[in-house]
Amino acid sequence: MPTLVNEKLQLAHDFVLHTNRNVFLTGKAGTGKTTFLHQVKNTSSKRLAVVAPTGVAAINAGGVTIHSLFQLPFGPLVPGALNRETRKFTREKINLLRTLDLLIVDEISMVRADVLDGIDAVLRRFRYRPEPFGGVQLLLIGDMQQLPPVIRDEDWALLRPYYDTGYFFGSRALQKTPYISLELDHIYRQADQRFIEILNSVREKRITRAQLDDLNQRFIPNFTPQDDEGYITLTTHNQAALQLNSQKLQSLTTQLHTFEATIEGDFPAHAYPTEASLELKVGAQVMFNKNDASREKLFYNGKIGQITDIDDDVIYVKCPHDPDTLTVSPMEWVNIRYTLDPQTNEIKEEPIGKFVQYPLKLAWAITIHKSQGLTFEKAIIDAASAFAHGQVYVALSRCKTLEGLVLREPIPSHSIKTELLLEEFHEQVQQQTPDDQELWHSKQLNQEQLLLDLFSFERTHYLINRCRRTGAEHAGSLDEGLEPALNQFNAVFQEKVRDVTERFRQQLPRYFAGDLLAEENQPLQERVRKAGVYFKDLIRNELQPMLASVPTETDNKQVREALHESLDELEKELFIKLHCFEATLDGFEALVYQKTRNHAELEFQSIRKQASRKSDEGRSGHEKPRTLYDALAKWRQDLAGELDTVAHTILPRKTLAELARSKPSTLDELLKIKGFGKVKARMIGEDVLTIIRSFLENESATKASSAPEKPNKTPSPALSLALFRQGKTVTDIAQERNIAASTVEGHLAQFISSGQLSVYELVPAEKVETIRTYLEKHTPKTLTEAKAGLGDGVTFAEIRMVYNSMLAGTAQTD
Repeated sequence: MPTLVNEKLQLAHDFVLHTNRNVFLTGKAGTGKTTFLHQVKNTSSKRLAVVAPTGVAAINAGGVTIHSLFQLPFGPLVPGALNRETRKFTREKINLLRTLDLLIVDEISMVRADVLDGIDAVLRRFRYRPEPFGGVQLLLIGDMQQLPPVIRDEDWALLRPYYDTGYFFGSRALQKTPYISLELDHIYRQADQRFIEILNSVREKRITRAQLDDLNQRFIPNFTPQDDEGYITLTTHNQAALQLNSQKLQSLTTQLHTFEATIEGDFPAHAYPTEASLELKVGAQVMFNKNDASREKLFYNGKIGQITDIDDDVIYVKCPHDPDTLTVSPMEWVNIRYTLDPQTNEIKEEPIGKFVQYPLKLAWAITIHKSQGLTFEKAIIDAASAFAHGQVYVALSRCKTLEGLVLREPIPSHSIKTELLLEEFHEQVQQQTPDDQELWHSKQLNQEQLLLDLFSFERTHYLINRCRRTGAEHAGSLDEGLEPALNQFNAVFQEKVRDVTERFRQQLPRYFAGDLLAEENQPLQERVRKAGVYFKDLIRNELQPMLASVPTETDNKQVREALHESLDELEKELFIKLHCFEATLDGFEALVYQKTRNHAELEFQSIRKQASRKSDEGRSGHEKPRTLYDALAKWRQDLAGELDTVAHTILPRKTLAELARSKPSTLDELLKIKGFGKVKARMIGEDVLTIIRSFLENESATKASSAPEKPNKTPSPALSLALFRQGKTVTDIAQERNIAASTVEGHLAQFISSGQLSVYELVPAEKVETIRTYLEKHTPKTLTEAKAGLGDGVTFAEIRMVYNSMLAGTAQTD
């Protein structure tokens, strides 16, 4: 089996793992493409999914079909048609697609251009990104000289106005994104150089007359092998293969045994790896269609043998050149779907169906199409009537040696079909082959793009404006404080985020100009670490609390849902940014950043929704209303339930707010409240006045009963912390509490020791690093000694705070 010591395989692996370049991996039959696919699955840290055009190909690749993952309709996909599709994606599938890093498409030669564009449309739709395929990296694996996509004439009539070709490289989305091509040329299946040269000439449609004559010497008229020789016939048409297998089986005089597969869950018939009802006899020639999973590896997919005996639950098969007879028991194939693990949020393969059957099928004959990917010691090729491009090559390349190959008929030159378009594409592939230098530049470009992505707040800006538009459009039914709150949030964002990041993004090209990767560029890394501290503190301590306090109350359910949706998206974007900046506090690493961004996308839970649920739970119980507004709102909700109506028809929310503010005590005062007419005053006026009086009386009683007792005094340090959390400076707190600023600093230093405050909230990052480095290097015994060593640039309070943070272990992690 090939390993990554192959230079081109190693180059392909590096491009897939360390860059965001799309990769087309091609190569002759037997060069290790499928093995490479499984190596990428097992070694890549990127979040990936594997798809294939058919059910059988998907099962063999350990993935799912293209149509099932992307919920594409069958038939031609005219550009733009998917925008009119109403197929509903589950939230889990949307999250999976939004956090996908790498999409592997196996057997790409069989994928139509419009299907690839369908994948592009779905990914851009759910990832909110305009780039081709929503920014997902593609690994396309296949050989264009093998089997082509199936396109019916009536389908092509619909697609022709939009595509020059139905092959995958005709995809409009793929043509908008550069991709590199790597052609594997080391053949593992064949070792005979003479046979390899013939196969290459057939594949590239440049076979000479001498080579064709050499190949046709394997035509043996009336060739009839013995049953124990292990020859399999490869034919172009399915009916011919079925007929030959049936005739051979019927000619045996031994007892017929029928084995029914056990099928559980979701396993569609088109993906069955062998017959669901398998008919076999002693003496039948069979082929294994699954690799032996045991340590001994006694058989592989495509190995030919003859049944020597059949017991109740074991079939005995003798293969040519094997000293021992193999005992064969039923094996299991699994149909999977991709899901998100609820604990780890990793993409996992969830079994949804199982097919259990003996890993055998009759093997006197098989179609060339179904033989793709298999290897045979001995084969009879019946390809004189080849009707599709690549059929002759696929058939011939299944054989390990020229001597093990027999032709049913001589192969005429016209059956080796060629397409000028494929020849031109193959020339382009040769020109797109990258080298180590391009790999290095692609790594650099990928890391730079991820850093630009980290410091891009354009989506945040868009979401803020969306919230403001929603508020402006429905101002009449929303809290009056919404607009000024959003305007204040936007002003802080513009000043402290957008202007800062714009200046930083302008500086990045200067850092990128060197000959180092971003991960190796220490000045850039230091700049990113400092920016990480700044943005982490800004988002956590200022932007998130401001957003959480935005008033959203309204009686209009549709308006409330629209506003909450916009605010939740904005909250989510800040949440993702916060986690990404926290991941850069120890420096920037591309894979760590991608993983952090994806996990944050999946881990987000709206604080607003959590608070709303807690509020609903409180209202549903017997919790005493804390404010007059709460008391009026509870009364309104209860009355609406009794009358089987919506709450705002009893009294609008703004009227409740005005009642709570003005606290009317008579009907005349009540009538002055906007929204309270004579009819409502007559119907519910006394109820409202009773609630107001009752609440005020209870409030007075509570104050009176608590007056004789001295209230519990908030501990002095805790009060300083509370005022600091309100956004007040040390000087402000000292003035308000009439205590010394040094006392306030001492209070706050205590909370750095306990980990409740980050040292970076009080001391600039540059000073933290200076003080920490000095303390670690010189280990002074007193603050006075440390102050003398550090000089006038720092204060005793700053030294104490950094020292406390080191004791708490937070100086390097916050």
